[in-house]
Amino acid sequence: MKSFNPETDLKFERIVDLTPSQMFAGWTTPSLLTKWFTPAPWKTIDAKIDLRPGGKFYTLMQSPEGQSFPNTGCYLEVEKDHKIVWTSALTSDFRPTLDESPTSFPITVHVIFEKDAKGTKYTAYALHKNAEDKKKHEEMGFEVGWGLALDQLVKLMKEVQ
Repeated sequence: MKSFNPETDLKFERIVDLTPSQMFAGWTTPSLLTKWFTPAPWKTIDAKIDLRPGGKFYTLMQSPEGQSFPNTGCYLEVEKDHKIVWTSALTSDFRPTLDESPTSFPITVHVIFEKDAKGTKYTAYALHKNAEDKKKHEEMGFEVGWGLALDQLVKLMKEVQ
């Protein structure tokens, strides 16, 4: 990740006791992603993954009150067991998104899995168009939410493999 800007971007990093292959599988297998992607008590009730540059990345999140929140993005880069880059600014085949709701903001996410002596160094970068969107994302609970979701991913992958 060469373009990290602390004024507009967020970073989450942790060493986890899984292999890069396990991490990649958890991020790219819809039946696994739905079990960990949203921090409880929220749920991810659907996921569609077309794992290729230009492919669709879709999740349907559900609030504890039962409200549904669809999220559609586009994969920009995929390196098996190492890196996934996607954006919500585009839909499949690099088409611009039509989502203009006041609660949404475009984001580009880089998720990187690097082999470490203790397992995998997991780094996620969330790139925003401006400081206001970064602040909105922070206030939504970026650090805590990504941490809880990662804990759920680690627990799940230890159970399934």
